[in-house]
Amino acid sequence: MNLPYQFFIALRYFKSKKKHGGISINTFISIAGVALGVMTLITVLSVMSGFHEDLQAKILGVNSHIVTMSYDGKIGNHEEIREKISAVDGVVDSAPFVYGQVMLRSGRRAHGIIVRGVDPVLGTGTTSILENLKTGNIHDLQKNTGMPGIIVGRELLRNLALMVGDEIDMVSPMSEMGPLGMIPKMKKFRVVGYFEAGMYEYDSSLAFIHLKEAQQFFKYGDDVSGIEVKILDLYSAEEVSDGIQHMLSPPYYTRDWMQMNRNLFSALKLEKIVMFIILTLIILVASFNIISNLIMIVIEKGREIAIMKTMGATNRGIMVIFILHGLIIGISGTALGVIGGYGLCQILKTYKFINLPADVYYLSYLPVRMSLFDFTVVPIAAILITFLATVYPSWQAAKLDPVEPLRYE
Repeated sequence: MNLPYQFFIALRYFKSKKKHGGISINTFISIAGVALGVMTLITVLSVMSGFHEDLQAKILGVNSHIVTMSYDGKIGNHEEIREKISAVDGVVDSAPFVYGQVMLRSGRRAHGIIVRGVDPVLGTGTTSILENLKTGNIHDLQKNTGMPGIIVGRELLRNLALMVGDEIDMVSPMSEMGPLGMIPKMKKFRVVGYFEAGMYEYDSSLAFIHLKEAQQFFKYGDDVSGIEVKILDLYSAEEVSDGIQHMLSPPYYTRDWMQMNRNLFSALKLEKIVMFIILTLIILVASFNIISNLIMIVIEKGREIAIMKTMGATNRGIMVIFILHGLIIGISGTALGVIGGYGLCQILKTYKFINLPADVYYLSYLPVRMSLFDFTVVPIAAILITFLATVYPSWQAAKLDPVEPLRYE
C-alpha cells in the first residue's frame, strides 16, 4: 500500500536545519510533555481504582451483600424468613445476626464498640472476616469453658491492652433492675481470638460473640436483629434486594451493600472524575507546546510550502502534513506515557513502598488496580487533545500565500 506524500513530508519535518535546531528540541519537549501527562493520569486513576476496589473488598469482607431487617427492630420467625430468602434467584446463603452497642472494659480502659452475635455455623457463609482470623477460630465462641468467648479486632485488642485468653467486661448502655435499684447490665467474656479486616474503623470498634449469648445479653429471646444475605453476583445486589423486599413486604425491609456505603463510593467516584479533569490539564499544557512547535515549523518551512503549492498541492494537502506531524508527536508521547504508566503501576503494585496511616486512609499501603477502561480512555483523550491542537497551525499553513515567500527568491 502506497502511503500519501503528506506522511513522508510530515516525518521529514522532524529534522530541522541546524540554525533552527531549537525546533527539534521543542518537538522532543512536546513528546515528553504528552508522555508525562498520560503517565501521571494513568497512574493516578489506577491508584484511585485500587482505593475503590480495596475499600470495597474490606467492606464486603466484614459485611454481607444484603441485610434484611424489620421496622419493629426484631425478626421473630427468622428461620421461615431465611427459607423465603433462599428461594430468591441469586441468593447463595443467609444467616441471622444480633447486634448492639456496648462498652468493653478492661481494668481502667474502656471502649465503645458494636458487638455482633453470629451463628458459628451459618455466620461464615455470608462474610469472610471470620474465616480468616489472625488468632483463634469462630467455633471457639461456643466452647464450654465456663465463660462465653468474644472475638475482637486487632486495634481494639491493642487499645484495651488485651491478649488472647484475657477476660473482659461487656457493659450495656441499658440499665436493668437490681437488688439496689437500676444498675448497668454487665457480663464477662474471654477473648478467644482477634481479626484484622484492614480497616481501622472495623478493627477498632467491632467484636463478635455467639448468637445465643447476644440474644440473652440484649434480651431478644429467640428473635434476631436481622438476616445477612450473600448473593452470587455482588453487582446485582440492588435487583436481588428488590426481589427480597417485594417477596417479604412490610414490616420487613432490605438494604444492599451499595446503599449502605453509597456516600463513600459516590465520593470516591466523584474524586476520580475530578482528578481525571485536573490531570488532563497536563496534557493540555503539552498541547500548547505542540501548537507553538507547529507554528515555528510553518514559519521555517514557508518557502517549501509555497513551492509545494506552486507544484499543485492543495490547501487540504498542506493541512494534512501538519496535522500528521502533530499527531505523530501526540501518538509517540501517548505510547511512551502508557508504557511509563504501566511500569510505574507495576512497581507500586509489586513493592508497595509507599506507606499510609491506616487510621486515616483505612489501609496501610498505596493500592493499584490497572483497568482496561483507564488504559483506553486516557490515550484516546490525549490523542484527541493533540489532534485539536494541530488544527489552527495547520490551517495557518494551508492559507499561506505562495507569492510572499518566493518574492525575493
